[in-house]
Amino acid sequence: MFISACVERSNPAQPLRESSTMNSNKISVLHFCNEIVRGGAEQHILTLLCGLSREYFDLHLVCTPHLAGLLKPDLPGDVEVLPLLFRKPWQVNAALQLAEILRSRRVDIVHSHIFYASLLASPVAWSCSVPIVIETPHVREYWRRGRLKSRYVIDRLVGHCVNRYIAVSEANGRYLAEEKRLPSQKISVIHNGSDLKRFQHVRSKSGLRQKLGFRNDDLILLVAGRLEPQKGHSVLLSALPQIRRDFPNVHAVFAGEGALTQQLQRQVEALSLQGIVDFVGFQSNMEEWFSVADVTVLPSFYEGLPLSAIESLAAATPVVASAVDGTPEIVIHGRTGLTVPPGAPDELASAICVLLADPELRARFGGAGRAWVEEEFSQEKQIKRTEDLYLSSLERVRTERLQQMFGSQPVGPREVQLVEKAG
Repeated sequence: MFISACVERSNPAQPLRESSTMNSNKISVLHFCNEIVRGGAEQHILTLLCGLSREYFDLHLVCTPHLAGLLKPDLPGDVEVLPLLFRKPWQVNAALQLAEILRSRRVDIVHSHIFYASLLASPVAWSCSVPIVIETPHVREYWRRGRLKSRYVIDRLVGHCVNRYIAVSEANGRYLAEEKRLPSQKISVIHNGSDLKRFQHVRSKSGLRQKLGFRNDDLILLVAGRLEPQKGHSVLLSALPQIRRDFPNVHAVFAGEGALTQQLQRQVEALSLQGIVDFVGFQSNMEEWFSVADVTVLPSFYEGLPLSAIESLAAATPVVASAVDGTPEIVIHGRTGLTVPPGAPDELASAICVLLADPELRARFGGAGRAWVEEEFSQEKQIKRTEDLYLSSLERVRTERLQQMFGSQPVGPREVQLVEKAG
């Protein structure tokens, strides 16, 4: 089995390989993602790669060639991007290429995003004696089916190669500890964050509406997310005929790309919603789209902590969302928006109609939402907490090595130097 082969160290008794910190003043951090679309997890990676301290960290990104092309325009020039197609456990050549990258860059921390990436990268990192291996799962895996998958046997097996898990919400942390039964002492909650400053200097709504092709009296519902089953676009489409009966000037905008594009377009035709629903694809100027929307809709079936909800509230636009996972930590029912059960088009339509009918309520929720995300969901907090986790994890490794080598003996500069030379 691939995992078993990867986790066999050539000689476990040998000390870990020389750390990059012995050759430079920086800690070598490699982020790994094997997705082929750009969504919330990928934006999370971008936030870290743009914001992590250059004083402490030397940053690398290993991802699929397609994703590298999507992310590269927004990546800082000092981040080394290494395209690698490593999406299946039996891609042994890709595993060997990743191992060579880890060794040649003397990587200190491997940080994988989404479990399927960790399934591949974490055993390779462990076999290469990378000191710290981190996984950010991002979402509750609603799709897991089958005896082994639903019991998370593989997750716990791979977990032996993982030092720390970053849960993006309190709900995500409970899922990892209670459902996956991963060690709670390995789990830290660090909320997703956004660059809130992007939403402070957006042009007036009337100017944006003209720019984006809408009339001033149109009511705009925005769904920002990949066109995938998780995001529940079909639920909103089913709700739209009911919404249109009360608000014939309503428009729905789907900003994102994904596998369901054609299926959703066929549903639009079947419901005679042509001209009502716009598929605008991936948009780099989402702050403008959130600002022009009257309501952001997030009808997901599962989430981690949705960045689209944070960004909508940063633009003071209220949200109607499914009450799943970490979403209610952002969309607080009756305060920053309204929440409904997942997969319930009637309840979704009713909640949307409540907001469309009451501009003052929308303004109140939007103002409270802006204050809430400024308090808890800034990218500065996310980056600082991640940096602290990186540094404390490395310090813990060094302390454990000192204890292993010297026991209760007094430890001075010479002993510390010996540990660092051992890697």
